[in-house]
Amino acid sequence: MRIPAPNRRLAGFSLIELMVAVAIVAILAAIAYPSYQSYVQRTRRAAAAACLQEAAHQMERRFTTSMAYNNPNTLPATGCANDISGSYSLAFATGEPTAGTFTIVATPIGGQANDTQCAALALNHLGVRMAQGSDSSADLVARCWR
Repeated sequence: MRIPAPNRRLAGFSLIELMVAVAIVAILAAIAYPSYQSYVQRTRRAAAAACLQEAAHQMERRFTTSMAYNNPNTLPATGCANDISGSYSLAFATGEPTAGTFTIVATPIGGQANDTQCAALALNHLGVRMAQGSDSSADLVARCWR
């Protein structure tokens, strides 16, 4: 059995080297995670906007067959509703639809409710896009619907 010489250094990591590596990983995670969360919110918002457009197309189909948006008085079944079910809920605006108008609103729910920049998205029978958010600047609709 050999006993290592007292002046030989053993190979491996010291505690300080390990703590420096952990600190670097923590700093990178602190920068990357909020960016990732922002990206996820924008992706969900884009999916809700696409789903609003799909529902509006279905409403236009309904109008061409029955000459009224409120026949029946329910949201049309869309394939995208399951895609956004955990982050947005689709509904008609209050008092809608009428025979000649509709406004569909996508309201954030769950984790997407933290998206205060673009809180709710809406689309009406004229194709006018609307948005509500904490910022009331002129480009709010353009930012929320991109």
